[in-house]
Amino acid sequence: MHTRALGPFQVSAIGLGCMNLSYAYGVPPDEAYGARVLMTALEAGVTHFDTAALYGFGVNETLVGKTLKAHRHQITLASKGGMAGVPGPEGKPVRVIDGRPETIRRNCEDSLRRLQTDVIDLYYLHRWDKKVPIEDSVGEMSRLVEAGKVRTLGLSEVSAGTLRRAHAVHPITALQTEYSLWTRESEIAVLQACRELGVAFVAFSPVARGFLADAVHDVQALVPGDIRRAMPRFAPDTHAANLRLLSDYRALAREAGCTPAQLALAWLLAQGPDILPIPGTSRIEHLLDNLGAADLNLSADLLARADALINQNTVAGSRYGTQSQLEVDTETFPA
Repeated sequence: MHTRALGPFQVSAIGLGCMNLSYAYGVPPDEAYGARVLMTALEAGVTHFDTAALYGFGVNETLVGKTLKAHRHQITLASKGGMAGVPGPEGKPVRVIDGRPETIRRNCEDSLRRLQTDVIDLYYLHRWDKKVPIEDSVGEMSRLVEAGKVRTLGLSEVSAGTLRRAHAVHPITALQTEYSLWTRESEIAVLQACRELGVAFVAFSPVARGFLADAVHDVQALVPGDIRRAMPRFAPDTHAANLRLLSDYRALAREAGCTPAQLALAWLLAQGPDILPIPGTSRIEHLLDNLGAADLNLSADLLARADALINQNTVAGSRYGTQSQLEVDTETFPA
């Protein structure tokens, strides 16, 4: 596996977003199969594993910790706090964004326990709690570094301006946000800010939540609770419009001699050596397919045609609904 720099760490060019093993898309696999996915990734050369307190309300961190504890020295482990589950009605956990210093410290302690490790290599603020100055949240995170509980800091879903404010408090190693052929908001300002500050860019949902893997043809077939059901791009009308892009996209992948998912990942890797995709999956065959993109060497012309086919001007629908969009702090394209 080729490697790229993630701050002080040298990691696999393609990492693994672990969320799908516990949450979000479809029915999560059982623990034994989830552990097999993680171990297959490790054996295939993946060294960058990304999880969060939110995923499965701690279940994902527990799975990652239990499975990879014996191999901790081989991997760069990333997790996130500031958005986690708290007891809700009838004792069921509900998601809460809370960037207060005392909450961030508690989230970190909980993550360390579940991950069965003494230190987290890269610890992100999962969402900026806009009721708390970013300087206060990052200030507490910097104290976690001083205490030896985390090695480096990251931010998720923030704008260029917020990144600069945070970086002035403590060096930010990585910024994580959605980036793919069909999600380009980071190209407005945040990618440039990352490059000016020397911040690595970690791209989640690089195959467009399965769309660019040619895996989402019937939204009605998604299980209840699948988070794509609430996303505008998967609403019936917009999804139907987006499906019309797939025929030409499949043809490009055939011309490239790769799968649709590999084409999406190859395009992303070609956007710069500072970009680190973390595709997620709950299937071993999809994992191995994704990792095959690291060895592709596609022509600039073919990548440019993929870029022209699927971009912010050709994709229908916004990436988040109103409430979720209010929770992120990213620049948006003008309507």
